[in-house]
Amino acid sequence: MKKIITLIITIVLFFGCVTDPLTGKSTMAFVPNSQLFPMAFTEYQTFLNENKVIVGTPDAQVITRVGKRLTEAAEKWYVSVGEPNYLKDYRWEYNLVEDNTINAWCMPGGKIVFYTGILPITQGEAGVAVVMGHEICHALLNHGQQRVSAGMLQEGGMVAASVLMQILGVSPEVQALGMLGYQAGTTLAGTLPFSRNNESEADRFGLTLMAIAGYNPEEAAPFWERMSALSGSGGTPQFLSTHPSDSTRIRQLRGWVPEAKQKAAELGVVY
Repeated sequence: MKKIITLIITIVLFFGCVTDPLTGKSTMAFVPNSQLFPMAFTEYQTFLNENKVIVGTPDAQVITRVGKRLTEAAEKWYVSVGEPNYLKDYRWEYNLVEDNTINAWCMPGGKIVFYTGILPITQGEAGVAVVMGHEICHALLNHGQQRVSAGMLQEGGMVAASVLMQILGVSPEVQALGMLGYQAGTTLAGTLPFSRNNESEADRFGLTLMAIAGYNPEEAAPFWERMSALSGSGGTPQFLSTHPSDSTRIRQLRGWVPEAKQKAAELGVVY
């Protein structure tokens, strides 16, 4: 039975993975973007209908201008790696929403929202590019698709473990404890590190994207220093968090600046 379960998981992983053209890595893709994108577009429109979208103001114009520069840079980047049609199904949209929340996000397929609450921390176009470059790269690198796939894998593992324990005659009480242990273990050892890796990957590639778009990648670390100062020294320990710690993030960003500038230089943007 164990061999059968292992074989099933291996087959699923083999046929449910794709190679990302920017990272060169094989990533989980159990649900195709042809299904994810339409759902994301519908959810995005529902969100806009239920919230106050700011239009025509200088701040709204900044969001649109930065968004267009970054997405044009993304097109340029994909052409450079031999994938000129990679983004053909993306439907880019950039909206500023009135909300004091310090946040921004990009849905699968390129639907972006910035909250007004984050603008005092971005402090201008370069800061907006730091945040938006990060969020756009979540979409470019299909992190949403990967999270869905990881959740399906975790759920499938739980079902397989439950079936195996029933076959082995494990008592219901021990089965319940086993399921709790499985969920906690896979979250700490799998889901959280996976999420932190996605965040760092979006930071790294977002830095390059903003550099290709003509924004100085050296602005990224100061933005996160401002974010860190706002949040204070407290917070969740990194190993229990979905995001890297601020200190880790700032250190990594500073280390990735030369790489971002080099890639931008290869595409004709020199700092």
